[in-house]
Amino acid sequence: MQLRIFTEPQQGASYDDLLAVAKATEELGFDAFFRSDHYLAMGTDGLPGPTDAWTTLAGLARETSRIRLGTLVSSATFRHPGVLAIQVAQVDQMSGGRVELGLGTGWYEQEHAAYGIPFPAKRFGMLEEQLEVITGLWHTPAGQTFSFTGEHYQLTDSPALPKPAQPQVPVLVGGHGKRRTPALAARFASEFNIAFPQLGDIPAGFARVHQACQDIGRDPADLTYSVALVACVGADEAEVGRRAAAIGREPAELRENGVAGTPAEAAARIREVQEMGAERVYLQILDLADLDHLDLIAREVAPQLS
Repeated sequence: MQLRIFTEPQQGASYDDLLAVAKATEELGFDAFFRSDHYLAMGTDGLPGPTDAWTTLAGLARETSRIRLGTLVSSATFRHPGVLAIQVAQVDQMSGGRVELGLGTGWYEQEHAAYGIPFPAKRFGMLEEQLEVITGLWHTPAGQTFSFTGEHYQLTDSPALPKPAQPQVPVLVGGHGKRRTPALAARFASEFNIAFPQLGDIPAGFARVHQACQDIGRDPADLTYSVALVACVGADEAEVGRRAAAIGREPAELRENGVAGTPAEAAARIREVQEMGAERVYLQILDLADLDHLDLIAREVAPQLS
């Protein structure tokens, strides 16, 4: 079971805050540091303001040496796929081949309005074409060109450069859709993620991707299956309550929906989702100033997992 740290910096974090968390992630033995890709806070003032996901990851690529780095997830509305392919390839080179791309349709209309970003009512076609373009550019042999004609994007004789350091950058597709999302994951993804699910829905969500893979002749075991869950762990009940209050949540609700409670409770929840088919858990850390939280999870939760 891999444990990854997942942050929501639009809620209020500077690059230095993220750097501190990323360094702790690496030093404490977690597998990866991921961040959301948003430009507007939700329910807070978000001070000091948003940080761009791929600019952040470029900096962290040079400040870390082991952990994987990625987005959960970038929005197809934010960047042209040709530009995003260049950005991700460059950050992958800067990291020595440690980058992963999570890509989705985008959903937060208000942040688009706030920064003048178009927000079409129908975006799934954009996402599908972006995945075709990005993977097509990366996989085009050096010396050849890539062209694409779609409803949303047209590329003509692209040199398809630069190339990532990795032979294949892992692509993450996620969501709760019952038909189109599993099919997209089967076609393009190396990982399928369900973010903040009702726990009982996890097995069926994974099963739909298994079936979508089988439908196109792909081995379902080619994909990694993961979940993202909020984390709130304390050495005792008082510490659980303090950490829950710091993120504006109730301990009972966190225990029901996330990885929360004492280290023993947190480990039991992770083992529960592992039995449902999850091979990787993204722990959503909302209080980025509380590095002791990460330390506790690394010392007291991770050793209880296989």
